[in-house]
Amino acid sequence: MLVNMDVYRYNVRHMKAFDPDVQLLSALADPVRLSFVRQLVDNEGVCACDFSECCTVTQPTISHHLKVLRDAGVVTSQRQGTNIVYSLSPDFSRRWSAIGASLAGLVQVA
Repeated sequence: MLVNMDVYRYNVRHMKAFDPDVQLLSALADPVRLSFVRQLVDNEGVCACDFSECCTVTQPTISHHLKVLRDAGVVTSQRQGTNIVYSLSPDFSRRWSAIGASLAGLVQVA
């Protein structure tokens, strides 16, 4: 059976690169990154060194996860002396709400 499929239409890397909503949801889909976001919701700013308390991952892994969150626009970072402090992006709440609103008709909640 021969199938003619447009590979660019279904290429995940292609979609991820151009759709900020896909990038945001992909960033939040990892349990470690979601844990970081939950920690940021409860605190104004969190030093990168403090993320090791919530998860059993190494510092290089923490740095990788924070970069993914930063690239997706979930967090912002600011250097304070020798530390880097992370906060939720100012527009994170708006973006999250917009995604939820666009999906509201898909699931019926009883």
